[in-house]
Order: sequence, then structure tokens, then C-alpha cells
Amino acid sequence: MRDVFDSVAPRYDLMNDLMSMGLHRAWKAYTVLVADVRPGHQVLDIAGGTGDLALAFARKAGPSGQVVHTDINEAMLRTGRSRLLDAGVVLPTLVCDAERLPFADGSFDRVSVAFGLRNMTHKEQAVAEMHRVLRPGGKLLVLEFSKVARPLARAYDWYSFKVLPRLGRLVAGDADSYRYLAESIRMHPDQAALKALMKKGGFGHVDYHNLSGGVVALHVGIKC
Repeated sequence: MRDVFDSVAPRYDLMNDLMSMGLHRAWKAYTVLVADVRPGHQVLDIAGGTGDLALAFARKAGPSGQVVHTDINEAMLRTGRSRLLDAGVVLPTLVCDAERLPFADGSFDRVSVAFGLRNMTHKEQAVAEMHRVLRPGGKLLVLEFSKVARPLARAYDWYSFKVLPRLGRLVAGDADSYRYLAESIRMHPDQAALKALMKKGGFGHVDYHNLSGGVVALHVGIKC
């Protein structure tokens, strides 16, 4: 898994733009809107990668708040830190495993993970850890590829298994990582299963929002 992201880190943002036709920016903007980060909030961005969400959250939290930018992959984290510095934003950055978060109970008002939960081996443990570090009333936001609406399924499979690997080879010089991406999406829990997993992890209220016909879904869990 680490080798996959070491390989794609330098072209990660370009590939996201190409393979989603720019839609990933709208998905993330919607996540920021739903997160409702306010001045003074403490925010944990897990699998923060190249820093898109961390930067947006930092602007919302303001100087009285703090956003912690984390990823298990050091190459991705370095890329994100450089982008944040280029934008004039300095955030705490930390290599850490979401299944063993190095933070005290109730440390954060918001926790986000965008396109990262899918790659975690023990998803139940990771969700339980995210619940643990949230304060009561805090939100977990999980933005992830999900199960598309039935009419889109055939075209989506063709695009995922035929087009994406070729695009990965041409742009990032790595077809295998994008073949893995398509396979990992199919292995990930669908909308209802992920909602159930989050409720099992301790969240009293969980809802989800399908985006782009279910290509991705934003799950929102509130800690009671």
C-alpha cells in the first residue's frame, strides 16, 4: 500500500483532476460546507494527502483554531506540506496510523477522512479511534468512493477497469496503482454498510449524501 502512494504522490492532484473530470473539487467543497468548521475549532484531517481539505478547514478555523494534517504515507504528507506552505499556511503535520491515533480522548471538534478509509485494513478500529478523539457533539466526515446507481454501473465498470489504468500509465507512469484503485472501490462497504459500521463504532447519528450518482458518498457521523 505504501508503495502505491509513493509512486503516485508527485502526480496525485493531476490524476485526481483527470480521472474525476474535476469533480473531486466539488465533492471536497461540499464536504467543507457540511463540516461547518467554525473559528476556534480543532480539526483532524486523516489521510490528508496533498492537503486540499486541511487548507480549506484551516481557513474556516482561523487563527484561534487548529487543523492537524496527517497521513500514513510520508511521501503524500511531504507533498501536502509543500502545497500548504506554498499557500502560506503552516499546520502541524504528522505521519500516523488512523487505527492507532496518537491523540487524547475528545481532542477534536471535527475529524475528516477523504478517500482514505477504503485503504485501511481494520476499518472498524479506525472508525472507533475517530470516535474516541472527537468531543461530544463533534462530527466525523467520511468522503469515499461508493456504490453507483444501477443505471451507471456498466459504464462505470468500463471506465474504472479500462480507462483509469491507461490514464495512470500515460500520466503517472503507473497503471497498477490505478487498477488497484478500481479494485479497492469494489471491496469497500457500500453506503448502507458503511453507515452501519459507523453506528457500530459509537456514532449515535449517521447520515450519508450520495454525490454524482453514488460514485462517491459523504457519510456524516455525530458523536453523542
